Amino acid sequence: MSATEALGRFRAEVGAAVTRARRAAGEVGERNAKLRERTRELARQARERGVEPGARATSSDVREAATGFRTDRGLPVEQLPDAVELTAPQAHPAVETAPVATLGSIAVAGPSGQLPRASDDDEDFSQSRILY
Repeated sequence: MSATEALGRFRAEVGAAVTRARRAAGEVGERNAKLRERTRELARQARERGVEPGARATSSDVREAATGFRTDRGLPVEQLPDAVELTAPQAHPAVETAPVATLGSIAVAGPSGQLPRASDDDEDFSQSRILY
């Protein structure tokens, strides 16, 4: 085998290896993206307490290991309710309430006990609520 043939064969093998590596990296990237999306969905359900009663919870050992991993690397660790709390049956259904509007609220008496002057001059209305 000549040096030219050996070099050509080596280049072909390296090219095939690079192709396999790129394919594997792409597959792993897709799998990680699906896992991240699933984790994001589970975190959303936990925040909204939308977990079904009796659902299988992650063991505390795994949760602690995951928290330690993220903490060691300086990554944010979102504080979610405990698994027991999330999977426990609810005693009463959640009641939805209408959001309270805060715009146009009534002025509150200040430290002196006086309400701000009522006037039609709305040029500096914000200061009157702060000062009184």
